[in-house]
Amino acid sequence: MLTVTFYGGREFAFHQAKLKKLVRTICRRFNLAEAKISIAIVGNKQIRKLNEKFLHRKTATDCIAFDLSDLGGGRKLFELVVNGQRAGSEAEKRGHSALAELALYITHGLLHLLGLNDLAPSQAKKMHRIEDEILQQQGFGLVYDNKRNLVSKKQRQKC
Repeated sequence: MLTVTFYGGREFAFHQAKLKKLVRTICRRFNLAEAKISIAIVGNKQIRKLNEKFLHRKTATDCIAFDLSDLGGGRKLFELVVNGQRAGSEAEKRGHSALAELALYITHGLLHLLGLNDLAPSQAKKMHRIEDEILQQQGFGLVYDNKRNLVSKKQRQKC
């Protein structure tokens, strides 16, 4: 059984069903049927503390992903922490909804937990293509697409 649980992020509570569907779709695509996935939606301050504690980086970030499967009794156990505050500010800059940006963070973190990597440019290109493919199929649009995001919302309105 696949269990998806959200914590925090009151501003996104109305959209939990859509976000759970996104997570389930990603898991199905990667043949993951047995897992417990917890997603905490936090702000800059909280994620900065976690980033420093676990990754020794003193900055806020968009997503931190933990594979705790060793504690899951044979079942995949994933924890995602995503920055809802950053999702709002980045969405404004990039010209899409905060929900779409948050969906990108969730997708990105989950893909890392499922074995994808973005360290090398070729790996990043593949990963971001998969992200946008999934997000577009789920109705969030092309969220990562660099070409689209080079133009701000204000600039797009001028065109």
